[in-house]
Amino acid sequence: MKKLAILGSTGSIGRNTLLISEHLGPEAVQVVALAAHSNIDLLEQQARQWHPKLIAVYDPIKAHELRLRLPNIPIIPGMEGLKAVATHTDANFVISAMNGAIGLAPTIEAINAKKTIGFANKEVLVSGGALVMSLVEKNNVSLIPIDSELTAIFQCLNGEPAKNIQRLIITASGGPFRNYTSEQLDDVGLEHALNHPNFRMGPKVTIDSSTLMNKGLEMIESHWLFGVPISQIEVVIHPQQIIHGMVEFNDNSILAHCCEPDMRVPIQYALTYPERARGMLTPFDFVKNQTWQFILPDRKKFRCLDLAYQAIQQGGSFPCYMNAANEVLVNRFLNRQLRWKEIASHLERLMDAHNKVTISSLEDLFAVDDKARMEASAL
Repeated sequence: MKKLAILGSTGSIGRNTLLISEHLGPEAVQVVALAAHSNIDLLEQQARQWHPKLIAVYDPIKAHELRLRLPNIPIIPGMEGLKAVATHTDANFVISAMNGAIGLAPTIEAINAKKTIGFANKEVLVSGGALVMSLVEKNNVSLIPIDSELTAIFQCLNGEPAKNIQRLIITASGGPFRNYTSEQLDDVGLEHALNHPNFRMGPKVTIDSSTLMNKGLEMIESHWLFGVPISQIEVVIHPQQIIHGMVEFNDNSILAHCCEPDMRVPIQYALTYPERARGMLTPFDFVKNQTWQFILPDRKKFRCLDLAYQAIQQGGSFPCYMNAANEVLVNRFLNRQLRWKEIASHLERLMDAHNKVTISSLEDLFAVDDKARMEASAL
């Protein structure tokens, strides 16, 4: 039985995790602990349905308010609460789905507590790749991706040794601007950037999809998780988003993972791994989905993808710095303080001025993360 601690239970991944848990049934899944940032209205509903043994609310004021509503459940505020959820004695599977650097420390605590991790928080491997993977190896824990593209590659590899891998191919919808000219991109607005053609996601992830930064982050994650050199990881635009990832082997055969674009698929696979259970989707209709397109991304128009490649090639503090700076710039765009094109141009300026440092601890990561956020806010 999976006994879940969910970091980010009120977000899209967290809500779908609980939906899948309900589908799988109480004999397969038990919810032990829940954590959220500040959405206590939804968190209260979840607690009344799932009866967790512990709740964490990052916002201390909201945590106090929720205590008044749920006096019979321990509720811990702040980072202390997140770490308590991630390391709860009764939990054997931690869902890491809190956006941003806030989710990194509790995830590392869960790894050190030898929990199996289902991760959707990109900071886990983008910012802390070398550090996190060393801890994963040291503690002999499983790191299972909850992401359409990474689970696709994870399933295609299925234990294949690295020496057999020729290419990892990550697919992208291309976002709402894939057919725009450079001139048209000068005038794109926030509402259009938030209108993803295939998925309904949170605003930050949706903007990253529009700039193709999300594919750059997935490329970095794939590098660390699968141990494949950057030169063997490619991104291709696939507007239909039916194929989520492919692996080409050294005999030139290719395995592809295909399904409707629905986050319930990777979440359920993570929860049932290494087994499979009956899914929630209808059978795939090949006649309805008979046209599949593949296009190379235009890296001049979508500079963020190139910047991600540059960051991992530079190594050291660059991926962490890039990730944090991008997060701030995206938030500034969401608050209408920047134009869409300025996300990439500002990020490039910041990275050009960054002096690489070595990352050897969580404190090093947070120092670089803080520096990037400060400089991106001031630019």
